[in-house]
Amino acid sequence: MHLCENKLMANFPKHIEIVVIGGGVMGASTAYHLARRGARDVALLEKESFFGTGATGRCAGGVRYQFSTEVNIRLSQASLPMLDRFEEEMGQAIDRRRCGYYLLLTREQDVPQFRRNVELQHRLGVPTQWLSGDEVRQRLPFLKADDVLAATVCPEDGLADPNGVVAGYVNGARRLGVQLWADTAVHAITYKNKTYTIHTNQGDIQCEKIVNAAGPWAGQISDMLGVPLPIVPLRRQWITTTPLPDLPPDFPFVIFFGQSLYFHPEGKGLLTGMSNPREQPGFDQSVDEAWELVHLEAAIHRLPLLERAGRQSGLAGLYEMTPDAHPIISGVPGVDGYYVVAGFSGHGFMHGPIAGKLMAEIILDGAAHTVDVSMLDYARFGDGRFIQEYNVV
Repeated sequence: MHLCENKLMANFPKHIEIVVIGGGVMGASTAYHLARRGARDVALLEKESFFGTGATGRCAGGVRYQFSTEVNIRLSQASLPMLDRFEEEMGQAIDRRRCGYYLLLTREQDVPQFRRNVELQHRLGVPTQWLSGDEVRQRLPFLKADDVLAATVCPEDGLADPNGVVAGYVNGARRLGVQLWADTAVHAITYKNKTYTIHTNQGDIQCEKIVNAAGPWAGQISDMLGVPLPIVPLRRQWITTTPLPDLPPDFPFVIFFGQSLYFHPEGKGLLTGMSNPREQPGFDQSVDEAWELVHLEAAIHRLPLLERAGRQSGLAGLYEMTPDAHPIISGVPGVDGYYVVAGFSGHGFMHGPIAGKLMAEIILDGAAHTVDVSMLDYARFGDGRFIQEYNVV
């Protein structure tokens, strides 16, 4: 389900206090949570015809607690329960499934790091399990896993529908009075007399505060303000299969970590993807057919039952990568009224609910308090305060 706002250009606002740029999960969540906190003068701008069809609409929908840094685990601990309550609170189904994530390790160098990850997760209350290679082969006999040394699994990890989450937040924002504008591309931003003017194809809009939630395109928006963002777009792609009658009904989310190869249930078939380690940054969202063949060969080797499946669809989307694979959730020092919630490096969808709430706290209260994200500030890159996430697929 996608949402489109069709309004006459003549109704395009001349002035709004807070403008959120980017109508994916980050922007929709931010706009909703601002309005829920009482901010009524808010507009959400999306360059596509439908909300949630950019990076959010092209993600695989995985949600997990298994990260290697405390802040990412804390974000999951705040965000995933919001997804668990989403249908009840927002009136929107999102197909939240706890199928479990198996992170399979085939490289010796990953084993010590993942043991540390599990220790951290346990200290923070995440019920991750450590499995030996033999336990993996016993639990997942349909995989070719002779070289698997060990694995971690968290039964609370799983899937949710990105389109449903965006729809819920957009509908909620509308009910609370947020102005929603699709088909609205930002061409330039100027600043004068403590006021921003956002120049769009619908007209110019002035505001006091801008939230950059443009995902892979966040750097382009920031360049308009003369503020460099260390965020680069990186293509990732996957396919879905035709129905697989022999697929176990409890098939989990499986990741061969060393290969960045993954599978998860999708309808009556599977969704599978594999990251290309030689992919260069760029905005190309077409499917790389040569890489798809490499991916499919690896996927069939690991999961032989795929030989009996057909290709139903293929899709490519963009990660928004930062140097330390952590997002920016903060204002920008020296640039009054400019905020960034972007750079989630492939795990933004699952943290979208809490990220929007935290951004509302930063704007309205001066600091986030539901989760301490002070270390995810814009200034860390200039200061060299990197926080490297290991569990990136």
